[in-house]
Amino acid sequence: MKSTFSGFSPDALAFLRALKRNNRREWFQPRKEKYETLIKAPMLELVAALNHEFARFAPDYITPPEKAVYRIYRDTRFSPDKTPYKTHVAGVFPRHNAVKRGGAVFYFHFTATDLLAFAGVYAPDRDELKAYRHLLLEHYEEFYAIIADKQLNKLTGGLQGEQLSRMPKGFPVDHPAEALLRHKQWYVECSLDVKLVTSSKMAPELAKRFAVMAPMVEFLNRPFTQKKSHKKMPFMAF
Repeated sequence: MKSTFSGFSPDALAFLRALKRNNRREWFQPRKEKYETLIKAPMLELVAALNHEFARFAPDYITPPEKAVYRIYRDTRFSPDKTPYKTHVAGVFPRHNAVKRGGAVFYFHFTATDLLAFAGVYAPDRDELKAYRHLLLEHYEEFYAIIADKQLNKLTGGLQGEQLSRMPKGFPVDHPAEALLRHKQWYVECSLDVKLVTSSKMAPELAKRFAVMAPMVEFLNRPFTQKKSHKKMPFMAF
């Protein structure tokens, strides 16, 4: 059944602004129920609405809402920033057979001031990097065709990601896909008007971007789709 997600309340954005100013347990705990009502509950509805859209163009990425939504609590164990709460709200859609939200994914987040849609690979480990590079080594022409899509470039601005200054060890320096093989990340992203967050257009506008990003995500997940299980592929350390 199609979701009737109508957008977040303006009070949700006000809550995030207040949390940014008061990012401490003593402030949040008395307002936890308010967070659940203003942000978590509608966030689950939004994910359900996006799942409905994914059924059209990327059914393997439909994700149970409770698994798609990131927790508000920050992991501060290895961070110099000890503020306990995230001031953005995020959701992720990995492939159905991914481990721990791994591989190439669809992702979005919003704050009180911005809305971001993302798709691709952000933080692969060494073995995963090798798998992506071998895929591109053999099928770079197909990937170049995917990222040359006019609609993809219009909506996202094209492929992004950090790159090495030279060709990775073990790969030919004169390969026609050198620019792709030097990448350490492969992703596209776009910023949307934050006014969408409080609108019924939020889900369809995110889905519009995800639909044009889908061929790239499917391509990048190809090394892992034939495996019953694989190593964890970490995503974003938010």
